[in-house]
Amino acid sequence: MANAFGDDAFGRIAEKTARFFGTPQYIIGQTLIVIAWIVLDSVSIDDHWDPRPWIMLNLVFSTQAAYAAPLILLAQTRQADRDKLHTDAVEKLHEHENKTAERHELQVAEAVKKLTDLLQSNTTLTQQDKDLTEHVAALTREIHAKVTG
Repeated sequence: MANAFGDDAFGRIAEKTARFFGTPQYIIGQTLIVIAWIVLDSVSIDDHWDPRPWIMLNLVFSTQAAYAAPLILLAQTRQADRDKLHTDAVEKLHEHENKTAERHELQVAEAVKKLTDLLQSNTTLTQQDKDLTEHVAALTREIHAKVTG
């Protein structure tokens, strides 16, 4: 399955390297190397491989920075691509959920309308039943009055 962010080894390595640059292990390790470099070069009696102002150490840092910056930018670009895909997926999910909710609301509204209509027709039937019952009672009284009268 193809990765949406590129399956190239360089991109994966660049991302891992850029992530490593931001770890406490890297910062502590780099600090210890710099301290060791300066101490060992300073205490060396006759063989200063990098005399002050530590030009070679500065060159190493400059080289490291020249490679680190583009790697970090590449990692950020790949992360931005992932974030965009994630955002798009979430938006599609929300759209689907909203459409489903709208359909459900329409179904509920239709059901309420049907129940309201049924209730109104039942109210009408109940009123008709009441009217007919009163009419039958009146006729019954009238028949009773003629029979007994």
